[in-house]
Amino acid sequence: MSLESLLREGLTALGLSPDAAELMCRYARMLLERNRVMNLTAITSEPDVARLHFLDSCALTALADFHKKTVIDVGTGAGFPGLPLRLVEPSLRLTLLDAQRKRVDFLRSVCDTLELPDVDCTQERAEAYAAAHREQFDVTVSRAVAALPVLTELCLPLVRVGGTFLAMKSVNCDGELSAAAHSIETLGGRVRQVADYVIPCTEIPRRLIVIEKVRPTPDAYPRAFGKIKKNPL
Repeated sequence: MSLESLLREGLTALGLSPDAAELMCRYARMLLERNRVMNLTAITSEPDVARLHFLDSCALTALADFHKKTVIDVGTGAGFPGLPLRLVEPSLRLTLLDAQRKRVDFLRSVCDTLELPDVDCTQERAEAYAAAHREQFDVTVSRAVAALPVLTELCLPLVRVGGTFLAMKSVNCDGELSAAAHSIETLGGRVRQVADYVIPCTEIPRRLIVIEKVRPTPDAYPRAFGKIKKNPL
């Protein structure tokens, strides 16, 4: 099955328009081409890129509402899950945030190629970015960046009260979630849902932890990253 056919099948299974598959193909091929000279992904076959990057990202649309939402993808790396979500939900206003300049430069080139001038690709550490953008986003999302107690302090300060932080995790994250309970409560969050799903066109289970922002994050957070990592809340 071709890359585009696989993406179309997966998008259709999710109840999404398959029209985004062509743009995703262009994006995937740019990713694999650039990956030859810089480390963007350990996944290097087209079918695996389609399933484990694009369809895994798009699966969030069945679990959360992105329509007309302001969304920030923290530690976005090669653009997942934020950019595929933007391709299937054009109404969302997206910020891609990463600390590495080379990754952000790659994302800007992808957005230029796909004619997505409204996507904000920003190079900055999350804790520094939060100082100037506290509680400005409806949705913060992150995948495979850090353990949940650390990730919560990087992400929840960015979420407005009433918004959500979506943490993409493995199904074996019960210990992580328990360890993050104090951090979530301290930072103004509450676990609303723990949803398991299967990546389309695979038998691979994944988990989405949905944390609702129920009150403002205290001004003391987020701390400097060294302190967050050394002494998680």
